[in-house]
Amino acid sequence: MTKNVGILAMDIYFPPTCVQQEALEVHDGASKGKYTIGLGQDCMAFCSEVEDVISMSLTVVTSLLEKYGIDPKQIGRLEVGSETVIDKSKSIKTFLMQIFEECGNNDIEGVDSSNACYGGTAALFNCVNWVESSSWDGRYGLVVCTDSAVYAEGPARPTGGAAAIAMLVGPDAPIAFESKLRGSHMSHAYDFYKPNLASEYPVVDGKLSQTCYLMALDSCYKLLCSKYEKLEGKQFSIADADYFVFHSPYNKLVQKSFARLVFNDVVRNASSVDEAGKQKLEPFSSLSGDESYQNRDLEKASQQVAKPLYDAKVQPSTLLPKQVGNMYTASLYAAFVSVLHNKHSELSGKRVVMFSYGSGLTATMFSFQLRDGQHPFSLSNIATVMDVAGKLKARHEFPPEKFVEILKLMEHRYGAKDFVTSKDCSLLPPGTHYLTEVDSMYRRFYSKKAGSCTCENGSLANGH
Repeated sequence: MTKNVGILAMDIYFPPTCVQQEALEVHDGASKGKYTIGLGQDCMAFCSEVEDVISMSLTVVTSLLEKYGIDPKQIGRLEVGSETVIDKSKSIKTFLMQIFEECGNNDIEGVDSSNACYGGTAALFNCVNWVESSSWDGRYGLVVCTDSAVYAEGPARPTGGAAAIAMLVGPDAPIAFESKLRGSHMSHAYDFYKPNLASEYPVVDGKLSQTCYLMALDSCYKLLCSKYEKLEGKQFSIADADYFVFHSPYNKLVQKSFARLVFNDVVRNASSVDEAGKQKLEPFSSLSGDESYQNRDLEKASQQVAKPLYDAKVQPSTLLPKQVGNMYTASLYAAFVSVLHNKHSELSGKRVVMFSYGSGLTATMFSFQLRDGQHPFSLSNIATVMDVAGKLKARHEFPPEKFVEILKLMEHRYGAKDFVTSKDCSLLPPGTHYLTEVDSMYRRFYSKKAGSCTCENGSLANGH
């Protein structure tokens, strides 16, 4: 029986092009602090015309294989989570096969998973279940979460972002799943969806989406608590986990979500909150579920009570989501990367509770047990390899006018064929893949900026 199956290694890539939320407020004529304080966001990454979800995935996969010294032949399953549709039939996974074919490995199971921001979690569970199953052939699983989140002009635009994350899955992992501690909530809702295939932009019901998120959170937390109680014979509370990591469309929702868990603990009479906090929140415990989601006084009071716990257990996860924006499927895992970056030297023996949400709607709360791994799969080496600080520092800030101009070009090119990009890779770090052209048959071609990588061959072309 394979033990401690989970994440052995990780890497992250986000575009070096970004726009400051403060500058965007001024440009959009929004009130000062609307995006920075109101949404809780600092900065937003976006793809320029030479980058897309495929190029970001190629970049992060080649980088992970190289930095951890993984032979591409050692990968037996590759799953991609994404909601960015490049093709209605051909999976992003097939584009990534170019990396493995060059090394003679075509024997790799798995395809793409898609349901809003949840696809990455579905892909990760698939890989973990494979390693734990009798189908496992002893090789690694590889999970890629990749998305470019863009919105039409208007109030949702500042909640965009872009990134790709790769995770290597196998036994004896430093980031091990507590597979019995997992609660899911799935139901039918029209809170955020992309029915218009001619546009990359979603249809969003912001208010409903927030309510759906919090309702799914309540439901998943309740299930996780009851499973813990069955296993351990005692009540679960926030005190039983060291960190809480949430899918982050924008930071303000993360603050509300954690406060919601604190309120849940008070209602359940669990012991994570002191007497003064309980007294503040008890008056709200008679509210019905629906009433409690809309009650501003409860929202305010629970955030006040939760603040010291939030600072200790949640704040370390907020760095990348605030700096890069909403990365859809990569968002939850970028928040977890932030914890590794901020706390890697003190994480051994800690429990991290993760909450994954995808509109429409799918949600799971699950947990990791962190351990000291063997090099190169140690927590501190994973943090070193990902070099979060270096990547953030190397970014280039664009004025909002230029950002809007690039989005207009991408709008125009969405679903288009027969064009060549500028091929300008001057801002990209060495080893980054980038889009060079889409031919008359819609076939996409990518090159790689000079710099080291496994199975180097300069140009990657689909179908050639």
